[in-house]
Amino acid sequence: MLLKEVVTKSSSAPCELTVLAPAKVNLILRILDRRSDGYHNLWSVMQTVALVDEVRVRLYPSHDGIQLRCDAPGLAADQTNLVHRAASAVLKHAEQSVGVQIDLRKRIPMGAGLGGGSSDAAATIIALNRLLHLNWASAQMAEVAESLGSDVPFFLYGPTAIVSGRGETVRPTTIEGTRWVALINPGFGVETKWAYNELVSTRDGVRPLARHHQEIDHQQRLRWSELSAAAENDFESPVFAAHGVLREIKQALLDQGADIALLSGSGATVFGLYPDEAGARRAVTHFSRDNRYQVFVVSTCAGPVICHS
Repeated sequence: MLLKEVVTKSSSAPCELTVLAPAKVNLILRILDRRSDGYHNLWSVMQTVALVDEVRVRLYPSHDGIQLRCDAPGLAADQTNLVHRAASAVLKHAEQSVGVQIDLRKRIPMGAGLGGGSSDAAATIIALNRLLHLNWASAQMAEVAESLGSDVPFFLYGPTAIVSGRGETVRPTTIEGTRWVALINPGFGVETKWAYNELVSTRDGVRPLARHHQEIDHQQRLRWSELSAAAENDFESPVFAAHGVLREIKQALLDQGADIALLSGSGATVFGLYPDEAGARRAVTHFSRDNRYQVFVVSTCAGPVICHS
């Protein structure tokens, strides 16, 4: 995540921090057995990409309460919003009472399998950790993140990590080099609960992790070539069966030379990875002519959190 920090000198003015919260793609996503808590165990290689929301957080020490403003029509800005819930959870965990104003500028499509809401929540945790001088390590922030959603902890450790359990076990890793990503969103979403139900009801059983996935699980550094050979997403079968256009998008990206083309998360965004920007831009030419689609060409993220004073 990229942080732009503004600390004012006047004691009456709020401290302010802006976090650029990136989207993610799942380079591999396996859905395993159901847990006793009702969730499924998963195993995934997750990677952030440079499509970002902007989360600006201000503190008002003279009063308390959380105010959230968002520029996305149709996205609730009340206590049901994951960003609002994240701010509330941090204040409760830190046992602090202070006024918080959050301005959320959305660019990541919603309900798209790109983790936008989870990334925004993680950004809020990071911002309040800094502004309140809590000095929490990533593991302490992750305690708050785990209560909010399965994808939230990952964004505290990105840009690349192997994620398991229900999402709470995150092991950062490194992929050598960067890639350019073509993101094709078809203009509709796929509800995650529906996707899980369809997967469970249509598959014969749970496949264990393949040998090449087990080998990846123990590596500290990964190569794009081995990820290309191992890339898969268990949600593709049920989601493509219901939305054939997504299969067509994937095939079109492969036909345009993508090293990897997959559904991200439970969808509905499909992404293709290319060695260079020119290749990714050529791949999206067909889709950019159709106003049904949202199309983005961005790079994979390669570095840690960067602060700008």
